[in-house]
Amino acid sequence: MTDIRRDGIMECRKKTYTKKGATEKRIFETTESVDSEVRKFVNPIKPLMTEEEKKDAQVLELSYDFSCRIIRLYKYLNEGKLSKADRDIVDVLGRQLLRSATSINANMNEAQHPQSDADFLSKASIALKEARESENWLSLLRDNGYLSANQAESILSDCSRINKILITITSKVKKRINGPKE
Repeated sequence: MTDIRRDGIMECRKKTYTKKGATEKRIFETTESVDSEVRKFVNPIKPLMTEEEKKDAQVLELSYDFSCRIIRLYKYLNEGKLSKADRDIVDVLGRQLLRSATSINANMNEAQHPQSDADFLSKASIALKEARESENWLSLLRDNGYLSANQAESILSDCSRINKILITITSKVKKRINGPKE
């Protein structure tokens, strides 16, 4: 639940959820606050993994980290005061980005247990298409002033890293499926 205090800062209260039949309560607390006058996000949109960890990470781990960043970015884009036109633009671009970015991880998760090489290739190819689409939405947000160059650079580099890995994976699987050409 969000409250607006007298000083103009919005804060989120602690929420408690209990699953039916569960014996334990899970408490989720959001600590971010947004100044309602100036669009300012307190929690940074940093990756969950360090650059060093990313060097050794599998595409599934990278896509999960990327999805988490995009979810936080979507929340950031929808905070603060925006004009109606800007709100509409951010809503459309943000939702498209959210769908495409989280789809990368979903497809790579599905690809972990394929029925065949062709099934794996299909899931990896869809993930690649979604990664390219995510790159497009991020560029549009950056080029139209909804993201600063610094914010976009870090997220776009993660997306580019995922793209390169997926291109390599799909090309190797295609070669394996098609066999050597004579």
